[in-house]
Amino acid sequence: MSISLENNSRSAIEVARNLIATEIRGLDALSAGLGKSFALAVDIIVKNKSHCVVTGVGKSGHIGSKIAATFASTGTPAFFVHPTEASHGDLGMLNGAGVLLAISNSGDTREMRDILTYARRVKMPVVGITKRHNSFLGTISTILLELPDVEEACPNGLAPTTSTTATLALGDALAIAAMERRGFTPEDFGMVHPGGKLGLQLQLVSDWMVDQPPPPIVNLSMSAGDVVSAIADGGMGCVGVVGKNDELLGCITDGDLRRAFDTGFFEKTAADIMSRSPATATPDMRMADAIGIMTEKRISNLLVVEDKSLVAIIHMKDLLKAGYL
Repeated sequence: MSISLENNSRSAIEVARNLIATEIRGLDALSAGLGKSFALAVDIIVKNKSHCVVTGVGKSGHIGSKIAATFASTGTPAFFVHPTEASHGDLGMLNGAGVLLAISNSGDTREMRDILTYARRVKMPVVGITKRHNSFLGTISTILLELPDVEEACPNGLAPTTSTTATLALGDALAIAAMERRGFTPEDFGMVHPGGKLGLQLQLVSDWMVDQPPPPIVNLSMSAGDVVSAIADGGMGCVGVVGKNDELLGCITDGDLRRAFDTGFFEKTAADIMSRSPATATPDMRMADAIGIMTEKRISNLLVVEDKSLVAIIHMKDLLKAGYL
């Protein structure tokens, strides 16, 4: 039994490697075939003042949905429309100001004809992705991106494999090239992708500050005993030490208290205990960079300063609780 299982595993791995090798050859052919039409497609998408509408049927439709999502998250407003739904009223989502990105391996998918004919009628430019330039999609396209005529990785040559991988790569290439042309930044990405750890880290510190309580502060002359109470009440493990006009002068952490604790502790003031050069961030800093400072310096608190005033304190436990880490 163990020998049979080992042989089956070896066979499955070989099938997988052959499939991947076939798809790599398809991607190589796709890359080699890129030319002026690709640059023109990027140009028309970037200059478009409306949405990029993506359409496709079957596996092409699934790939199209992903391409539309990639466009939308990288600075190109986009959405997916199923051709069948389009034929039953959703053609109203199209207008001449947008761009239609139509995907069909054969180019003659019958469900695509209504949406392609409508796009031509309203003079909506069509960027077509297909393997056959003389197909209905190929002839109706304003700009044609022709897929390489390579074998499918399916051993029967039937299941869309190499062709869908190439289409996905081509869609990603269009989206990223358009993103580069638009000058789409990590901050822009964070604005449209606020969810998840990635989105959270791309937020600005000012975004994080929105629902944060005022930072606990003490003045230079406050007694050590009162500093202890202020740290406990603040729940941040530290307090900022401020002077005139609330200018930040230093910080006192639990660690500073432990280091200062001796026989004369209760005769000391905040000025005697504080660290005078605490690590700081600014509201316009990316959260990922603020977290980087805390990680590099191995600190659990980071003071946020604006116009020399303490406006917030970032605590590692709050970051963990909120999903930033």
